[in-house]
Amino acid sequence: MLLFMKVLLLLWLINFAPPFLAHVLGPRWSTPVDRGKLWRDGQPILGPHKTYRGILGAAVAGFMGGWLTGLGPGVGMVAAMLSMAGDLISSFIKRRRKLPSGSVSAGLDQFFEGILPLLALAGTFSMGILETVLLLVLFSMGAYVGSAFLKQILLKKPHETYPRCVASWVRLRELRSCQITSNPLHHLVNFEDAVYYHFFMKTVFRCLGLYERGRRNALDFEVNEVTFTFPGLPPSFDGYSVLFLTDLHLDGLDGLTERLRDVVMEMDVDLCLIGGDLRMATHGPFDPAMQHFRRLAPAIRARDGIIGVLGNHDCTEIIEPMKDLGVQYLVNDSRAIERNGERIWVVGADDPHYYKCHDLEDAFSSTEEGDFRVLVVHSNEIYREAGRFGPHLYLCGHTHAGQIRFPWIGPVFTHSRAPRRLCSGVWHYGPMVGYTSSGVGVSGIPVRFASRGEVARIVLRRGPIRQVETSGGSGGPVCTMKI
Repeated sequence: MLLFMKVLLLLWLINFAPPFLAHVLGPRWSTPVDRGKLWRDGQPILGPHKTYRGILGAAVAGFMGGWLTGLGPGVGMVAAMLSMAGDLISSFIKRRRKLPSGSVSAGLDQFFEGILPLLALAGTFSMGILETVLLLVLFSMGAYVGSAFLKQILLKKPHETYPRCVASWVRLRELRSCQITSNPLHHLVNFEDAVYYHFFMKTVFRCLGLYERGRRNALDFEVNEVTFTFPGLPPSFDGYSVLFLTDLHLDGLDGLTERLRDVVMEMDVDLCLIGGDLRMATHGPFDPAMQHFRRLAPAIRARDGIIGVLGNHDCTEIIEPMKDLGVQYLVNDSRAIERNGERIWVVGADDPHYYKCHDLEDAFSSTEEGDFRVLVVHSNEIYREAGRFGPHLYLCGHTHAGQIRFPWIGPVFTHSRAPRRLCSGVWHYGPMVGYTSSGVGVSGIPVRFASRGEVARIVLRRGPIRQVETSGGSGGPVCTMKI
């Protein structure tokens, strides 16, 4: 029985190595074995999924698997080469049957890949016919399940309107954060939200008698008006006003939506930008957050509509229902806004923090160097990369200005890889001006200390570059920052 399990484990390790390397390395070093050549039937000889990288990975897995199981590194290498030979035979047959590369064919995909090494191992270790057949069946079942999971889940669009390029590592994160909703498993795979924040941190603040005070602080957001002056702003957009709402986390704090609705319904602006993170948690259903936004949306008065970008708490599934509420999401895309024959561009990048799906090359592709461009990103973390594309203004959030800060020390955490000077307010990187909003809502635990949430009203002015004016519209201080 021990030999049986060792052989089965070795074959599964060999089978697992090529897709694991494809998951980790993506397109790197993925030269096809057939070099893209066609057979006389006009079909590829093997197809692009059979690569030298995969064969080499299988050989290494066979060597290590043979050593770890005690079957011998040489035996493992031979088993790996025979298994890959069988895999190539299966691919050749599938191409002759005009099955596309990467398609799943139960039985055919596993038979040759399993039988060739098993025949060699049966001779080496004197395994009987029944034992060999049983190993082939079990290997085939495990390999099929793994292949189906990879190709039908990790390498397949989860829904028709999926806006991202499909990548296995992104899909794994989406499964953890978006597709696991009602299953109790989501509490186990999201330990930080379920245990650290909602149990440990809440208990700590309650024991200190600070929890209710922190909740009141979180509801006490302010309205900040920030005026940016640019010499390149088209004259028709002089005085253009933008309502910037980010990190709403509407379902995480009772009373937040109602207070926010009362504030924004008094504001008349040209455009509303939503910087991501509609939902409080990083996992589970997003319907509660959507219900809150349905109450908020009618209060937003923006002549040029509402544009949003995805944050690390958001799922791509919200794009369509949010569209019905008047929100256009820019997922590595841009939109031109016109006035009297002149225009500015709003460029939106996908989440760069957790999903890391931002593609600025694609996002800026419709714009030109001389255009006035406002880049909206959930996080400040790609400020260096963004600077190479030359946007005039970089709007972001994510940090909550630390949310919990100590006097003279600053935020405990910013949850950002960017320098702490970019954590909140106005900053600059070369000629690019940035603004990191402290966000409307709260994340993790619904409290704030020594920080204040905000609704930002941004005004664009045409003129020579000068000091950026920031005013606390709800009684906050007036300050200036040189750029």
